[in-house]
Amino acid sequence: MRHAIAEERDATRWPVDALRPLTADGAERFRRAARGLRRIVPAVELVLASPYARAWQTGELLHEEAGWPLPEQCPELAAHRTAADALDTLARHVTRESVVLVGHEPNLSLLASLLLAGDESAVPVEFKKGGVMALAVPGAPAPGSGLLSWSATPKLLRALRAG
Repeated sequence: MRHAIAEERDATRWPVDALRPLTADGAERFRRAARGLRRIVPAVELVLASPYARAWQTGELLHEEAGWPLPEQCPELAAHRTAADALDTLARHVTRESVVLVGHEPNLSLLASLLLAGDESAVPVEFKKGGVMALAVPGAPAPGSGLLSWSATPKLLRALRAG
């Protein structure tokens, strides 16, 4: 899952980009999307979130609105890390039935391509802010081991909320 809509980069307000938060509108829109997501995924086992403020807040909103577990901080999902780092993290949670990663672009699309096709650049993937993609990974996560189950934009998730 990509974090919801965040404030624009501004070195004066956030000299450290990791501190840049969600906008008030972005948080509210994502609340509605998370309620829609709850309709198709009522429960997950683990939520891992980048320590960056915008991803962490998105993870907290998933807890509040979808009823998912509180996020656990995952430094490997930080914006400056690589898709391979995230793959290593998934490997540590191979016994989990469902793991949600809340992170950043382009890392998430590179990870999806790596899992689906074995190469970070093989499958062009677009993750809108607040969007989600579900991949099934039977066994240990490895390049090319993933199967696309479904993908949803935040607009679609908000529409699901309304029923």
